[in-house]
Amino acid sequence: MGRRTPQRYRAVLTGAGGGIGSAIARRLAPQADALLLVGRQPAPLAALRAELGPQVQVVCGDLTAPTTLDAIEQAARAMGGVNLLVNNAGISQFHSFETQAPEAMRAMLDTNLLAPMLLTRRLLPLLHQAPAAQVVNIGSVFGLLGYPGFAAYGASKAGLKGFSQALRRELSDSAIEVRYFAPRATRTSINSSAVNAMNSALGTAEDSPEAVADAFADFLAGTAWQATMGRKESFFVMLNRLLPSLPDDAIRKQLAVIRQYLPK
Repeated sequence: MGRRTPQRYRAVLTGAGGGIGSAIARRLAPQADALLLVGRQPAPLAALRAELGPQVQVVCGDLTAPTTLDAIEQAARAMGGVNLLVNNAGISQFHSFETQAPEAMRAMLDTNLLAPMLLTRRLLPLLHQAPAAQVVNIGSVFGLLGYPGFAAYGASKAGLKGFSQALRRELSDSAIEVRYFAPRATRTSINSSAVNAMNSALGTAEDSPEAVADAFADFLAGTAWQATMGRKESFFVMLNRLLPSLPDDAIRKQLAVIRQYLPK
């Protein structure tokens, strides 16, 4: 993988108040002339702004609300434009699909897929004004490798991967690159106690938010259009694409353990 010429960013980062988001914010801040942090909770955003410096601005709101998109667009214009959009905000629910509430499914699709699409559309005019710009969508290994208990969540992240690839090709004659970065299991509050217990029982490898931010920074500095964290996970994603019956069998052997923790 090649390396990019280092550049200064005017960046928008969603989901900045969470574990991965705040870790990415700390990695981006030294490289940013302007950094707009977006999240739903004011306290962590205010703390990050105080920690990271005067180049940091915040927008607090729900990304599924048009008023929040308005506020982000206005703030991005006020800070002089954007050359990096990181769509990181996301929600998850580990649950049996047969009994999962339709409202929970809609919330995941709205937050994890539709909101990044609509925000990207809002900011494309500003991104086009930059000499070079990137949109980086933060997905999940579960968007590349379907897993029990995460049917709706995996669908939202798989949709984000498809959106990223299609838009990347649509904008391939422009100065905007669209990229997809997929973490594996990460130790953040997005995981329920059931997920944590299942991961422990299965011996699932987990990363810290700081490790994800380090890998993201390396990805951002490189030229690959997509990346998946974890050698084992990357191997299974490749098998899932080429020989899906092998991951089918491997995951089927885990079902008895998964069902012990799967909310009904």
